[in-house]
Amino acid sequence: MLQITITLPDGSQEQYPSGITAAEIAFKLSKRLAAAAVAAKINDKLIDLNTKLEQDAKFEIVTFDSEEGKEVYRHTASHAMAHAVKKLFPEAKLTIGPSIESGFYYDFDTPHPLVPEDLERIGAEMQKIIDADLPLSHREVSKDEAIKIFEERGEDYKVEMLHEMPDEIVSLYQQDDFIDLCLGPHLPSTGKLKAVKLLSVAGAYWRGDESRQMLQRIYGTAYNKKADLELHLKRIEEAEKRDHRKLGRELDFFSLHEEHAGPGLVYWHPKGAIVRRIVEDFWKDEHIKRGYQLVMIPHIAKSDLWYTSGHYDFYRENMYTMQIDRQEYVLKPMNCPGHILIYKTKVHSYRELPIRYAELGTVYRYERSGVLHGMFRVRGFTQDDAHIFCTPEQLPSELVGVIDLMDYLLRGFGYEKYEIELSVRDPENKDKYMGSDEDWERAENALAGALNQRNLSYKRMEGEAVFYGPKIDVKLVDALGHSWQGPTIQFDFNLPGRFDVNYVGPDNKEHEVVMVHRTVLGSMERFIGGLIEYYSGALPLWLSPVQAKILTITDEQIDYAQQVVTQLIEAGLRTEADIRSEKLGFKIREAQLEKIPYMLVVGNREASSGQVAVRLRNGEDLGPMNVSDFIKLAADEISKKK
Repeated sequence: MLQITITLPDGSQEQYPSGITAAEIAFKLSKRLAAAAVAAKINDKLIDLNTKLEQDAKFEIVTFDSEEGKEVYRHTASHAMAHAVKKLFPEAKLTIGPSIESGFYYDFDTPHPLVPEDLERIGAEMQKIIDADLPLSHREVSKDEAIKIFEERGEDYKVEMLHEMPDEIVSLYQQDDFIDLCLGPHLPSTGKLKAVKLLSVAGAYWRGDESRQMLQRIYGTAYNKKADLELHLKRIEEAEKRDHRKLGRELDFFSLHEEHAGPGLVYWHPKGAIVRRIVEDFWKDEHIKRGYQLVMIPHIAKSDLWYTSGHYDFYRENMYTMQIDRQEYVLKPMNCPGHILIYKTKVHSYRELPIRYAELGTVYRYERSGVLHGMFRVRGFTQDDAHIFCTPEQLPSELVGVIDLMDYLLRGFGYEKYEIELSVRDPENKDKYMGSDEDWERAENALAGALNQRNLSYKRMEGEAVFYGPKIDVKLVDALGHSWQGPTIQFDFNLPGRFDVNYVGPDNKEHEVVMVHRTVLGSMERFIGGLIEYYSGALPLWLSPVQAKILTITDEQIDYAQQVVTQLIEAGLRTEADIRSEKLGFKIREAQLEKIPYMLVVGNREASSGQVAVRLRNGEDLGPMNVSDFIKLAADEISKKK
């Protein structure tokens, strides 16, 4: 029998008969490995375990522990769920069902909305499918044959997708009587699914198009161990408690008014506005200390400006336009063209550089309603934007300065951990990018050098740079270990040329300026929403909109309570008083729900001694304290940004 040579990840080689399956190789290598296998890779391509190997190849077993393994595992779970839905609701039409981070979903067109009770039924039916250990078979058919199969099944959405596919041969997967259009790979059988949980139902437009059918999206998750699933469900429960949309409403920080004002627009309430002002003041003070000049630009500009920048051609679908005096105007989606106009109001010598313009600039970008999410994904938001105009020689030190500022601000807000990605161009497709090889090499080396100089670890992402320059992306890691987009440092080989942005060098000739875009927090909306979740609403003292609340025991202490409020406000502490005729325990519970750092209880004894009884929001009782001593305690805590 013909033998083939299989090269394993460690470089060793094994001989096997041609036609052996990936699963059989796994079993011969290790019974434990075979039991853990969910898929395999041949020459770096993912395959099903029942795929036969006919020729020499590099070979690797994929387990659930890898990201690719999780994707295969959860994709199979989505098929099992879709199978269950079709059994219970034969009239439901299939659309798509991918694996996603930490889980999977499937979208269905159903004649009636699904309710939580339906999830329980679907979950129970899904478990029957898993217990049946149905094998998943893969076959390739012509596109015409696939269209016929799905037309006979009434799967209109699958037929629509097939008509748009360029390939004449397509891939199908089947378990029992359930067939789906899918590239795979998948688990060998449904019985390999060990711990699955359906989580929620949501609405989603077909293909994200608001003019198309509203579908029912079922979310779920799957793990290979029950203990890991239980841990994940606990994280979800904790995340729901920390959800900034829930806490923002309870703490009276902000609101959204989709029906009356439109989706994706944040209305800041007084308490939320206080938090935002504190964040912005800290941001402004640090920028001024580090040589930035604050600027302000209008919210609209003629469309000509955006034609020059290139945004009109490449970003038009995300821009809001209006007609004024027969001239088209644009609500600014970016601040950079405006900062360039300020720079160009006069000729700049190399001796004036670097010039650093910074602005908390509000921008407007169209996002589909289906992707909007609280303050994290909105249509109008304020960026902590800055643009640096410098010479090539100044570039390395400027980047180090940006990283130092970013690190200082993030640590000031309590973020000790973040992940960094360095996005560079694809070395095999250099023609896709603007700028010379020399420009790209200098920019990429400068970014990497700045990160190395500060001993910051990063992941190099080849091919992930945008066409006009490399960039650094920083992902903030929250209290649950999730990461979300934060600071960005972006080179630009595009706008300086489009706007003819120059400086006069030592040779008295004009030279194109080096331009760097950067945000060190991101948007105010996303950043403050993240702070709410990071601290579960219990913001540190220096950020809390109300830092102390005076609680009276009876009406006899109202005058004294108001005196204490005046003292604390004059000392710079944001203070309120609860002088209602309610029981003290009730007042304490309310103040704790409001996440107020300090509760200062005053009764007759405190009023006569000029003291306050200090309680923390976590329930700890610090006992009686002179008002002046409390002011010193709070001032010290604030100075340390705790």
